[in-house]
Amino acid sequence: MNAQLGGPGPVAGTGIGMGAEALWSHLHWLVVLSQQGSFTAAAARLGVSKAAMSQRIAELERAAGVALVRRTTRSVRLTEAGERLVDHTRGAFEHIAHGFASVKDLAAEPRGLLRVTAPVAFTRQQLMPRLPRFVRAYPEIRLELDLSDRMRSLALEGFDLAVRHVSAPPETHVAWALAPTRALLVASRDYLAAHGAPATPQALVGHNCLHYPRSQGQPAWHFVRRKRGGKEGERIVVPVAGGFAANNSEMLRDAALAGLGIALVPDFSAQSGLASGQLQQVLTDWKSVDAFGEQLFAIRPYASHVPRAVAVFVEFLRESFAKGFGP
Repeated sequence: MNAQLGGPGPVAGTGIGMGAEALWSHLHWLVVLSQQGSFTAAAARLGVSKAAMSQRIAELERAAGVALVRRTTRSVRLTEAGERLVDHTRGAFEHIAHGFASVKDLAAEPRGLLRVTAPVAFTRQQLMPRLPRFVRAYPEIRLELDLSDRMRSLALEGFDLAVRHVSAPPETHVAWALAPTRALLVASRDYLAAHGAPATPQALVGHNCLHYPRSQGQPAWHFVRRKRGGKEGERIVVPVAGGFAANNSEMLRDAALAGLGIALVPDFSAQSGLASGQLQQVLTDWKSVDAFGEQLFAIRPYASHVPRAVAVFVEFLRESFAKGFGP
């Protein structure tokens, strides 16, 4: 949560003798500039003009009597003096932001802007159908949703929370487990009627495999045999090939529905097709590993205070996905 201290206009009397109090907003803007890496991005983060941003930093440099920023045509870098100043003040502004957030949370209703980033396919298939209930339940929360499959720097980009499909969350973040997930091999009835169902993972070599491209090399799927009592047996690696690949599990699911081949997708993508009977699961005696994350998490940078808007949204997610995504 951002704490914008001071307004965007220039401070009167910006000379060498300015008191520390008059420079607080200048220092905060320098911290934001160091995080964003450019005047344009920092101005957008603060909700001010680029000209106001440049003027405020120039005033701070005059007051400090030393250059704080190195400007180039493409980016901004802090000088040694600028880095030292940011190191000394960043923690104070974070503390102020947390304190202000805790005071705001004393309000009767959770409120304010809640910025969340989540995977594209998962959001379209599973999260979005559930969100209207949350929005209606908390009318004072303004939910801003960013759809992205790449890991984002939550603190630098101003996100309050991320929903991520990973095997383990970053150790530097706080994570809430939402639901276990697993990767499934699925195909349409028409495809299986025409080509047969593979009896072993090795038999996939003779099938059109719809895969998620992760490198320029030969794609391969990894499996372990399921055993009684939850134990896992031998592990094998099968090179696969096919006429269609996509870095989005929803697209792979749709390709399987169209009868193009056998797709390896997360269970939350296969759920609706399996429930309707349009898709069938194959190789149920084998478990796919290393293809997708095995757990859905809500993740945020560590902070001593969790805003109420974040807390109620996490609780909403945990309740919504408590039953998982089994077919």
